Amino acid sequence: MEAHQQKQLRLFLLEKLAISPRSLDMAVRLCEASVGSLPMVLWQYGLIDLSQLNQVFDWMETV
Repeated sequence: MEAHQQKQLRLFLLEKLAISPRSLDMAVRLCEASVGSLPMVLWQYGLIDLSQLNQVFDWMETV
């Protein structure tokens, strides 16, 4: 994912899904430490639910 898209995704997660900045920062660190996409890391660690994960993937298709 390009840097611009990554920034847009972070804004979407913060503003639309109300993910806390602290949780998002933790997920980004975990994502960088492993091979996984940010949405999947958020879901695996219980920071978003399955419905929100689907919203993220739907959003990603439109960007």
